[in-house]
Amino acid sequence: MIDLRSDTVTRPTDGMKAAMMAAEVGDDVMGEDPTVNQLERDVAALLGKESAVYACSGTQSNQMGVRAHCVPGDELLIHGTGHIGIFEGGGPAALSGVTVRQLTGDKGMLSVADLDGQPRVDDQHYCRTRLICLENTTNIAGGYVYPLQQLREVADWARSLGLKLHLDGARFFNACVAGGYSPAEMAACFDTISICFSKGLGCPLGSILVGSADDMYRARRARKMFGGALRQAGMVAAAAAYALEHHVERLADDHSNARLFADLLSAVDGISVRPEEVESNLVFFEIEEELGTAVQLKAALADDGVLIGPMGGQRMRAATHLDVSAEDVHTAVKAIQSCVATGFAEREMTGSGPYSR
Repeated sequence: MIDLRSDTVTRPTDGMKAAMMAAEVGDDVMGEDPTVNQLERDVAALLGKESAVYACSGTQSNQMGVRAHCVPGDELLIHGTGHIGIFEGGGPAALSGVTVRQLTGDKGMLSVADLDGQPRVDDQHYCRTRLICLENTTNIAGGYVYPLQQLREVADWARSLGLKLHLDGARFFNACVAGGYSPAEMAACFDTISICFSKGLGCPLGSILVGSADDMYRARRARKMFGGALRQAGMVAAAAAYALEHHVERLADDHSNARLFADLLSAVDGISVRPEEVESNLVFFEIEEELGTAVQLKAALADDGVLIGPMGGQRMRAATHLDVSAEDVHTAVKAIQSCVATGFAEREMTGSGPYSR
């Protein structure tokens, strides 16, 4: 199967497996796992921050960030397509008593113009605006990459108002590679940064939250409260350390394959895609209504050995990753072309559902 549903489907490479098996471990809750401790120090240093906390997932590390900054009755501002607001099960409200207010902005990104005037006045009738959450790269908005200058402008504006900033960096290193800036340059714009290891970096699981020592103290307490305290986690932390050494620069290959996919797909009748807008490893495309739905095409492609995620209606998303080669991209587009030519809507559906990550 050629699996383009998400970059979360990657499997550990042989080198990563060897690193996991060789990892020195201890009890992380007691602060005694040397591999986790080293990973936290290394990522904090890479981003120019004081401290870090390893976590089970990107959702968990995002919610730890929210909890580190907010108390019940506060609100956070986020783009309407932001993962924290729509794909984390109502986590801010359920776990921290925090209201989510969704804003609009171009390509899933927020600018000072989008944010200006949005924070609540200090009045007992209102929840307190406390936190700005950005996502880089954007996910369902299209896989776009923030310009560094835009991040800096938002950061300066927010700090002038005493607001905190959190980055959902599910694809943090995709953004760095595509945007041409360093991890520390991007991290300087935020108080806390969540980075997921199980997407483009190809780890079996894991995420990390980075920030000041005080914020990470609160985040570690939140991790325990959220059921994420870990024991001998060095084996999966070793996978993350391996990925940071071997899988970051190669993200450029995923971006190149995504553009190739979009270029080839643009020649298929009945499919609408904008290759010039592909900035990272995500490709979104639309199917003409007379051909069928995204769910129907998904089912037909699965029968032909290609997995792509429907996003509802006519929209689909493909994600390139380390388990997808340029040859796989050619094969996948040929499968789409064949399904369109043979009338995929007439086939029996085998499943449905959007892929949030």
